[in-house]
Amino acid sequence: MMKNDYTYEVGDIVTLKKQHPCGSKEWEILRVGADFRLKCLGCGHQIMIARKLVEKNTKDLRKKA
Repeated sequence: MMKNDYTYEVGDIVTLKKQHPCGSKEWEILRVGADFRLKCLGCGHQIMIARKLVEKNTKDLRKKA
């Protein structure tokens, strides 16, 4: 099993494997902890999701400027 060693921080843009129904795969991290709050960059929808799921489905992580 591949372990990615990303450091997740508020403001980072995470690219997930599956796309949101709106078509975007990019999410902005609004809250970090046992659960993450993510905001879809396509439509602005916000979700709470378990850290484990985010770590498992992360394809790419862009740090905030």
